[in-house]
Amino acid sequence: MTTVVALTALLFGAFIAPPDVVQGNAQRLMYLHVPAAWTAYLGFLIVLLASLGVLFTRFRRSSDVARAAAEVGLALTALTLATGSLWGGLTWGTWWAWDARVLSTVAMGLVYTIYLAARSLADEERGAPGVAVLGVIGFAIVPVVHFSVLWWRTLHQPPTILAPQLNPPMDATMLFTLGAAVLAFTMLALMAIALRTRGLAEGSVDVNQHSALHRGSTSERALQ
Repeated sequence: MTTVVALTALLFGAFIAPPDVVQGNAQRLMYLHVPAAWTAYLGFLIVLLASLGVLFTRFRRSSDVARAAAEVGLALTALTLATGSLWGGLTWGTWWAWDARVLSTVAMGLVYTIYLAARSLADEERGAPGVAVLGVIGFAIVPVVHFSVLWWRTLHQPPTILAPQLNPPMDATMLFTLGAAVLAFTMLALMAIALRTRGLAEGSVDVNQHSALHRGSTSERALQ
């Protein structure tokens, strides 16, 4: 299913959807840039929910889910910035602009880089609640990024899909292609988070087993 959706989005995005009247084929980057940004938001929402799980349930797997989601979200943030830079270079004539949306997106990436650094340095048990608090507070940057185009003057256009009009001002084929791309990115991101969470859980089991064996061998030598 994921493969079919991804191939459909790729086919329509590259060949079938019409080029933009003003931007031409450069607009096709939208089918990477927008889904990457939205799916990064989703990853960070999962960090928020999993961090709440750490704080209120102390379920061990929640910490792994939060870390996996932060890693995937951070990778998607980097993809958002890269595709945005390329798109800006082709349409605005500049690869970088001191723009509210750009700067807030960079800030979002820094927030979750700090989160992952804290997660790697903190003690697995005693440090987990503190890192989870950071995961909850850090989500505050996400609405700042999303609404930056409304709160400040920016080169980015206001919302299109969620515009006040009943009918989004977008060609139907473009809208279908964008929807397919968002769905494909979402499915791939959730799959990546699930696989990474499983890997982290298996790694924790191996570490715990190794520690138990080490303690057992140390106890045996002490008794000899």
